[in-house]
Amino acid sequence: MTIRVNGEPRSVDRALRIAELVRSMVADDPEGVAVAVNGEIVTRSRWHEREVRDGDDIEIVRATQGG
Repeated sequence: MTIRVNGEPRSVDRALRIAELVRSMVADDPEGVAVAVNGEIVTRSRWHEREVRDGDDIEIVRATQGG
């Protein structure tokens, strides 16, 4: 199945959930990470429920400090 993560196509060979995808992309603590799928925010409490589907457009962003 093919998905887009932060604008880049990515092939995944099995069904996975948002939590697994975040863990694979963010090696350290996911604190400050937000996820949107097809333009809709997925709350952290739903990361373990929401499965990634073929064609999903996923944005994973991390809040940073600065000015």
